[in-house]
Amino acid sequence: MKSASITQRRIIQVLAICLLAGACGILAGAAAKARIDGYTNTPLQPGGKWTVHDPRRPQPAIVTPGTPSTQETPGKAPSDAIVLFDGKDLSKFKPSNWLVKDGYVQVKGGQLTSKQEFRDVQVHVEWLASKDIKGSGQKRGNSGVFLMGRYEIQVLDCYNNLTYPDGMTGSVYGQHPPLVNACRPQETWQSYDIIFTAPVFKDNKVVKPAYFTVLLNGVVVQNHAEVRGPCTWRNLAKYKPHGPTGPLSFQAHGNPVRFRNIWIRPLNPPAQGAEAPKKDK
Repeated sequence: MKSASITQRRIIQVLAICLLAGACGILAGAAAKARIDGYTNTPLQPGGKWTVHDPRRPQPAIVTPGTPSTQETPGKAPSDAIVLFDGKDLSKFKPSNWLVKDGYVQVKGGQLTSKQEFRDVQVHVEWLASKDIKGSGQKRGNSGVFLMGRYEIQVLDCYNNLTYPDGMTGSVYGQHPPLVNACRPQETWQSYDIIFTAPVFKDNKVVKPAYFTVLLNGVVVQNHAEVRGPCTWRNLAKYKPHGPTGPLSFQAHGNPVRFRNIWIRPLNPPAQGAEAPKKDK
């Protein structure tokens, strides 16, 4: 019985050693996975904070991408987007009598303006000019997407419909014509993806203008276009100092244009983290 007891103790010891070794292996594997490739003995990037390929730089936030829309069904916004209109109600906008129906909102009455204000943003909006919209030129499906309530990307039915180029679909109204005409026919949902950088003012003067990059139906129609000021009709745009943020708004221009799947992503500066340690010698 004594020898059997010694044998049992040895078996228990061996098992304990095996379990400990396995746990250490798991921890070592996890630690290996946690290590980030990089270098700290490389030149400093401009600004003098992080080296080239620096593993100490903060990792970007993880965002789940959205899904594309079809003509029948709106897509899903990215996980970090603020959904302003999901087809159900206008609770994210100031009181308005625009018509909400069948998953879209239709122009009716005055301008539609968001309650929340933004600065630099990515905006997604889908719009449709119905067959009920008649006329030609600027009278055919006229509306607009206004960033900060001032800077307009024109909405217009320009499929087989000519107008002045700096007032057609995809234009920075009154300033920059679109690079190409990528319009679809009436009764077809069209999409805008807009990247907007807000202007910066100092001492009542603009020290950095606004910029637009715009995709219409997946086609680039504005490529980092410099904005000359708030959009105006029959006049030159000119900056007037204003606050650092403003609403997203949609123009009422007498045409029953429809909108759906409106979401926005504030483009905040990336987190810088703590001051980087001195690079290796």
